[in-house]
Amino acid sequence: MADFLPITKKEMTERGITQFDFICVTGDSYVDHPSFGIAIISRLLESQGFSVGMIAQPDWRNKKDFCEFGAPKYAFLVTGGNIDSMVAHYTVAKRRRSDDAYTAGGKAGKRPDRAVTVYTKALKAIYPEVPVLIGGLEASLRRFAHYDYWDDAVHPSILCSSGADLLMYGMGELQITEIGRRFREGQTVSQMTDICGTCYLTDPVNTPYGAVQCPDFQIVARDKKSYAKATRQQMNEQDEVYGKTIVQRQGDKMLVQNPPMRSLSQSELDKVYALPYMRMYHPSYEPLGGVAAIEEVEFSIAHNRGCFGACNFCSIAFHQGRKIAVRSEESVLREAKLLASSPRFKGYIHDVGGPTANFRQPSCKKQLEHGLCKGKKCLAPTPCKQLEADHTEYLELLRKIRAIPGVKRVFIRSGIRYDYLMEDKNEAFFDELVRYHVSGQLKVAPEHCSNAVLDKMGKPHIETYLAFMRKFYQKTKEAEKEQYLVPYLMSSHPGSTLQDAIELALFLKQNKIRPEQVQDFYPTPGTVSTCMYYTGLDPYTMEPVYVPTDPEDKAMQRALLQYFQPKNQDLVRKALRKAKRFDLIGHGKNALVEDKPAAPQGKYTGTGWKKGNKSRKGKDHSWQKDVTKKGKGNRKRP
Repeated sequence: MADFLPITKKEMTERGITQFDFICVTGDSYVDHPSFGIAIISRLLESQGFSVGMIAQPDWRNKKDFCEFGAPKYAFLVTGGNIDSMVAHYTVAKRRRSDDAYTAGGKAGKRPDRAVTVYTKALKAIYPEVPVLIGGLEASLRRFAHYDYWDDAVHPSILCSSGADLLMYGMGELQITEIGRRFREGQTVSQMTDICGTCYLTDPVNTPYGAVQCPDFQIVARDKKSYAKATRQQMNEQDEVYGKTIVQRQGDKMLVQNPPMRSLSQSELDKVYALPYMRMYHPSYEPLGGVAAIEEVEFSIAHNRGCFGACNFCSIAFHQGRKIAVRSEESVLREAKLLASSPRFKGYIHDVGGPTANFRQPSCKKQLEHGLCKGKKCLAPTPCKQLEADHTEYLELLRKIRAIPGVKRVFIRSGIRYDYLMEDKNEAFFDELVRYHVSGQLKVAPEHCSNAVLDKMGKPHIETYLAFMRKFYQKTKEAEKEQYLVPYLMSSHPGSTLQDAIELALFLKQNKIRPEQVQDFYPTPGTVSTCMYYTGLDPYTMEPVYVPTDPEDKAMQRALLQYFQPKNQDLVRKALRKAKRFDLIGHGKNALVEDKPAAPQGKYTGTGWKKGNKSRKGKDHSWQKDVTKKGKGNRKRP
């Protein structure tokens, strides 16, 4: 009978295990569900005959938790968790969060900042001879020298800062399978230098021949043009067809990134999702109230991986890759029936999606043989002429899930690429999306309306969204439903000036959109947008990019997106006066705010206005708030 993996010495002993082959260390509470990376890796190893123990959220301030099982036979496997530990801890305004959805009970503080580095150093101090392998999002996105937003400095590869022996980037199943096989055959980790999808450090004399060499860490740390060049080189080689080995000197060592690992085949992906997951958090967390992160995924199905949309602010292309991998129809239906048989199931499948819900085939046939085009995007600024948009297979899959006994509704919540949808000449999927798969609100991500900003985001121009919006509400009316679009919007992205933010505010007013949530751009490691934020350069053109970094500038841009809120109107008036848009103050047709005397002038500190030695703190600076909290969404009436 399936059970959770052991998390205590008692559970280990009850299974008759005296030494684990691998021990997983994670920054999340232990949730055995395929939406959690460490659950997939641990179950995959178990299916291959290895014994695996789980240390979840160890207390890093002493040795006790790390010593729970003793040393593993082969290696420790360390991950920061499903999301970056720094993002888990801090808002974009660098304010400490009070909650953590990936921790039992929801209280923040159960993992350290930079969890992968802290855990690895602790393990190396206790067990210096035992290999430590790192992976997951936090490690993957820090594999090269990278800009660290929280320190406002360039950091070396996480392999240097952590002392780990090997880094697995990307999803990791094929890498860990090969690593497990080699350990079993008697190889040491120092011999595993040729595995695709991994990085390691070596003496410069051992640098592989023919690799693409990025500027050294010491160079990119002081020269922003070199940093931008390195980013472009790294992004250009993240293709499993033509990607080359990349090297970057880190002090007296050379970082070597082997070419990307190939995507899983459909049968391999099916096997991953057929592993005996418990599909729930460990029962020991029940007295604490459970783990909130399970709520969105317990009755959701991931049918694909990868995203050829490759927005510049998103890490998916650098982590999962741009090639689409999909599960078979049989695999997805098997999981849907499993969900429907659960006593907790209420008849609603919350999502059938993935990084992008409606990608279920390659963007074109050419990429299968030649890879995805280097330095280009399939959908932005306009769709490639080679793009093949077809929802037939996805639509048939949704129809069959809807027909499963016990299933009342099937929703799509993980994100529809509306630009791809608009390229499909067959409107059958669009019709059924509106009729059957919207739970009152459909989340889409235009992000902005200024085409200059959208170009820096790697997003389609706003005309595409407007065409989609008109068609969505037309079809909603025809279906006699009351449904709304919830547009995700981002303020202060590189390239966004105050004039662009004003343009967006006018767009929102003209289209009767009142966003309840707005996201400030968050510069996380491993994205093109973060490179722009740090360097002020577009890495693909090397042209200067305006970057809003001043707290007052960012506050005004954010306030403009919610100009209608009384608490924002002083900032909106100040922004409009600064931009000399006096026509938008007063009672005119396009006015955003009424006219009032200007607020006292002074320096905006991020917590209030400061003039002389006095400070006037505001009661509610909404621009600093965490926007991950649930809300009703951004409604627009047709």
